[in-house]
Formats: sequence, C-alpha cells, structure tokens
Amino acid sequence: MGMSQDEARTPTNFIRNIIDEDLKNGKNGAAVVTRFPPEPNGYLHIGHAKSICLNFGLARDYADAPGGARCHLRFDDTNPVKEEQEFIDAIKEDLQWLGFDWGKHEYYASDYFQLLYDYAVQLIQDGKAYVDDQTAEEMRENRGTLTEAGTNSPYRDRPIEENLDLFERMKNGEFPDGSRVLRAKIDMASPNMNLRDPAMYRILHAHHHRTGDKWCIYPMYDWAHGQSDSKEGITHSICTLEFEAHRPLYDWFCENLKIHHPQQIEFSRLNLSYTVMSKRKLLQLVQDGHVAGWDDPRMPTVHGLRRRGYTAAAIRHFIESHGVGKADSRIDVSVLEQSLRDDLDKTAIRRMAVLDPLKVVITNYPEDEEEWFEPSNHPKDPEMGKRKVPFSRELYIERDDFMLDAPKKFFRLSIGKEVRFRSAYWVTCHEAITDEYGNVVELHCTVDPETRGAKNPSDGRKVKGTIHWVSAKHAVKAEVRVYDRLFRTDNPEKGDFLEDLNPDSLEVKEAFVEPALAEAQREDRFQFERTGYFVADRFDHSKKSPVFNKAVGLRDTWAKIS
Repeated sequence: MGMSQDEARTPTNFIRNIIDEDLKNGKNGAAVVTRFPPEPNGYLHIGHAKSICLNFGLARDYADAPGGARCHLRFDDTNPVKEEQEFIDAIKEDLQWLGFDWGKHEYYASDYFQLLYDYAVQLIQDGKAYVDDQTAEEMRENRGTLTEAGTNSPYRDRPIEENLDLFERMKNGEFPDGSRVLRAKIDMASPNMNLRDPAMYRILHAHHHRTGDKWCIYPMYDWAHGQSDSKEGITHSICTLEFEAHRPLYDWFCENLKIHHPQQIEFSRLNLSYTVMSKRKLLQLVQDGHVAGWDDPRMPTVHGLRRRGYTAAAIRHFIESHGVGKADSRIDVSVLEQSLRDDLDKTAIRRMAVLDPLKVVITNYPEDEEEWFEPSNHPKDPEMGKRKVPFSRELYIERDDFMLDAPKKFFRLSIGKEVRFRSAYWVTCHEAITDEYGNVVELHCTVDPETRGAKNPSDGRKVKGTIHWVSAKHAVKAEVRVYDRLFRTDNPEKGDFLEDLNPDSLEVKEAFVEPALAEAQREDRFQFERTGYFVADRFDHSKKSPVFNKAVGLRDTWAKIS
C-alpha cells in the first residue's frame, strides 16, 4: 500500500487491544475485516482520512492474522437525491493517492437493496416492524424528549398482513413521497432516543445512480449499515464517537435478524482548528462561491490538500502521530502544517523565486555578460544534484529584502550595506531610485568580484545577510498563489462560520522564477528559498504558463497572532 516501515510500526491503541484479544480467542475465525463506508455526497476531508488510515491500516498491520485481514470500500449510496458519480470517482482517487488499495472488495449499499428489503419483510412477519402513516411532524411530536417517554403511533399495532401489504405497495410506488415510513417496533419509552421505533425506510421517488428507477423506497442509514456489515463478514465495524448511542440499535437489528453480528467500536473524530469539517458547511462554501470548488487549496478536503501541495506521506504521518482514542479534542492546524514541513524539508528540491520583485542593477557588471552558477538542489542531500542558475547585470530581489532607512538589526540590503546573494557574489547597495510617490523602484549596487561563490572572502570580513535573487534577463514569469487559512478564528464551527472567513486567504502574485522552474511538472514540489514550500498546480500549471501554489511557509506565522 505504499507505506514505509516506520509507518507500519503503529503504536497500539484500544481498538488494537480489542482485536488482539479477539484473535487470541479465535473469534470471527481469527480474521480481521474492516470497512470504510463513505457516503458519496461530497468529497473526503482530513477527518475522513483518519478513518481511512485507521481501517486500512488495521487491515495492513494484521495481514498475518490466521484468518487473514482486509478492508472493504463500501459506498453508502442510500440517498439518491444527494449522490453523484463524481463523488464516487473522487473518493476512489483520494484513497489510492493516500496509498491504500481495496483490491476486489468494492461494494455499495445498493448491492444489498433486495436483501435489506427481504430482511425488513422478515421483521414485519416477526411483529417487529410496522408501516406508520403519521406525518413527519406528528412523529417528531410523539417521539418524546430526553426526560419524557414517547407516545406509541396509532398505527403501531397494525396487523402483520396489513403491514406486509402496505410495505410492498410502498416498494411498488403506489404512495407519494413522505406519506408513509417503515419503523422498527422497539420501545417508545427507551431512554435511548435511537430505540424509539426508528425509521427503516422512507418513500422516495428518485432516480438512483446504480439501480435506476427500480426502487421507490430507500433504506435509512441505521438500517442499511449494520446489515451491510453483516453481509460482508465485517468483524470490527469502526466508526466515530457520535454513533455510540446508535450501537444498541445496530445490535438490535443483528440480534433480531439472527445474522452475523459485527462488533461496533467508536473512536473520536478528528477536529482541526481554523477549519470546518461539516460536509454541509463545506458544500455551502462551494455552492456559494466562497471557494473555487471542492479541490480549492484552502479546503480541508483530501483533493484540496493535495492541490495545496500536501503529500500523502505527510497526511498519513499526521494521522498516525495523533493516535486513536475516545476523547474528543481539537488539534491545532499548525501540527498538520508541521507534518508537511518535516516531509518536504527532506524531499523538496530548492529553487529561487521572487514573489514581489524589486529590480537591482549591478553597475560594475558588464551589460552583455552573463555567467552560470551551480547551487545544489538540496543542501543536505548531495545525491539530489545541482542545477545551473544564470547571473547578469539586472536582477530581481524580494522587495522586503531592502529597506531605505534600515534599523541596526536589519541584516538584509540597505544603502551602504553588504549582503551575500545566494551562491553568487557579495553585493553592496549604493543608491535607491524612487518614483514620484517615494516608492523604491530600482537599486544600484556593485559586486565584489573576489567573492564569487564564496561564503567567506579571503580578507576575513563577514556579512550576516544572505538573500535570493533571479536574473531579470532569464527570469520566467509565473503565477504564484499564496494561500493562507480560510478562517480567521480558532473555532469557526462555534457561530456563523461565514462571518469568520479570512478575506486574505488567497493572494495571487506575478512572480519571477529561475529558469529551472520552467521545467517543473504538475505536482512537483519545491522549497522556494527563504519563502516556503510550493507545488506546481495539478491542473492549471504548464510550461508556457507556470502556476505554483504555496503549500506552507518555512515557519508558523500564525503563532504570533494566536
């Protein structure tokens, strides 16, 4: 599955302890079968990645179990109104990119529509399910509260034959949407609201992406989920903590149908600061145009993170290092960002790019001359080799690498101060040309020919500043998209999340980059020296029109703010 040995040595947790005990006792034939069951109504986000890494990781790590181990991919396609093939394709692409493979074990809840219908008929025949004619509002009113028992439906004691007849007619499309539901007959006085005669089927005349118009009724999640797990022989049904109160219902269905009964185990979901994880809110961001789409690099979707420049290894490492527990918590997004820095620091080749150009003229350098330096692609890894970088009379540097009235501790370029131009010469600034508004538009400088390629010249003098540069004559124009966090506040889920949108989350710059970057392929990642880590956009980048996205800065600039 593309994992390193370090990733495979995952520390134990309470779920692994349960599985270890089951294997020790020979339960489930000493097999480990998990599943990842996404609903295809949106794109996967970083929270789903935790479930993916957990379920597929267990299958990977227990591959030597006596009964074998595997993880199924099963799409919960029980709501045809919200589901699209686009989402199914995107989910599969994300899983493969993250490094996981389900092999032949790709399933759909719709594969089991007939089985689920037959199971429902069985419960009706056993007097454990009934057709209810109450309106949705009446059912809500009669459901009761956390402190008051619910009221039985006036249709709860319908004769079995009448229920069977009505349920078949529901299936055949004789009744309008919402006019009837099939409910399990459990206990309207149960302290667990999920056991107060939960709905199993609703009438919905909608075209399904796989079954077409065959069905006019569709199963509810709580009804379809456990029976699908059972059919597939799932041993450990692992889900997030909000389903803990649903477990008694999961158990009730399996027990009353007398079918294979997987064990449901809940773990805490992943929450990130400065991020919303609600699929409904993410959909609103897309539909209202606050972002460019599900794969906008500011989105916490796997597609968005990938386009931002995140690596699958960085995401997996972040998930693994967070661990698996029962307590809800929120992790600072800077931890995720640091995982990316740690990965790209080792793997990203170095390049020079100027995002806010200020022109520099080297007055003692011949106009028609140029030379090529050969800096390393990675200062810590000689095996990454070198590339050629041109130097000429006119250059570009970052605007904030010069200050007209510089304080004493400003170690970059200013009038009369000498700095080192990375891998080239030591340079001294003599004059700053300004426009009518007093803005600096050009610098006149000189190089010391004796310092060519030297970190320290032979006369022993030192400089404290080293800056990057690009030859104006050879520079390649590139669009650079500088992304920041989408929200300004630590917990945008608290209130109106749209009010917390960061208006400065995207800045598009016309930059100048060194010629080697013209050869970049889509999704190639680089460290732009002294600036941050960037990726060639996976869709918009081309050799003729280079586009780079900022993945993460060299350090956490939000630490000062928060």
